[in-house]
Amino acid sequence: MESTTLLIRRIWQGDPRAREQLVRSYFPIVKRMAHGRLPARARGLVGTDDIVSITLTKALQHIDTFEPRREGAFLAYLRQILLNEIRSQIRHANVRPVAGELDEDLPADGASPLEELVGRDLMERYESALDQLTPEQRQAVILRIEMGFSHQEVADALGAPSPDAARMIVARALARLAELLSESP
Repeated sequence: MESTTLLIRRIWQGDPRAREQLVRSYFPIVKRMAHGRLPARARGLVGTDDIVSITLTKALQHIDTFEPRREGAFLAYLRQILLNEIRSQIRHANVRPVAGELDEDLPADGASPLEELVGRDLMERYESALDQLTPEQRQAVILRIEMGFSHQEVADALGAPSPDAARMIVARALARLAELLSESP
């Protein structure tokens, strides 16, 4: 498989096959990142595949301004677009009117409002702590923890010399992330 940087350069040169190859390569990766991030109240409007398609479409619309500084940069770019799109969908869901009255005897399927709040609070703390890491540490955590990449795959994406080097980068990043999470209220 061609590197992302080469595919982007081919897209800049007008190669439609490179565009398709980039989408095919990143669709499953972005789908894994998106999985479980969209709250239930927003899922009636769009599904995970829709969010992923929107994310990739937005990335390709602005591909001419993207600067591939290293192999993992495009994935970080996609992740930011994805998070922005999820936030947008949540805002749309929050202003959507309720369709009808609910039966009070109907049991709840999802999390309680308190559980949702605690989950949302934890996710916000995680995102905030993640933003305080160095770009390499942030990328390592995302690839290893959120995406489930092997240490070899993390090494390839970060340009680390070996899986052991990637393991150390991940370990240091996770230690720093834990430290930041313990500091936050």
